[in-house]
Amino acid sequence: MNWLKTLLATLVGLVIIAVGILFTVHNTTPVAIDLVFVQLPEATLSLWLILAFVAGGICGVLLSTLTILALKARLRRANRKVDSSRQEIERLRTTALKEPA
Repeated sequence: MNWLKTLLATLVGLVIIAVGILFTVHNTTPVAIDLVFVQLPEATLSLWLILAFVAGGICGVLLSTLTILALKARLRRANRKVDSSRQEIERLRTTALKEPA
């Protein structure tokens, strides 16, 4: 089963590389990007699109990492609260057993 996963990953990787090469070959028009305050140098359309795609991926990873870190912090706080509650319950159980009736 592991060989099937490796084969599938290899095929997907080759398809992505082939599509990337075809995309680059068909989008060779030089384009200058004009942001409001900055004029970026002239480069091929495919380069600008690939850079935008990569920048979006990096932004997505960073934002999801921040979200995951915040959720892990909430989970740690909740686990500490649960542990504190368990300790208190255990203390109350032992106190109730020690008291004379």
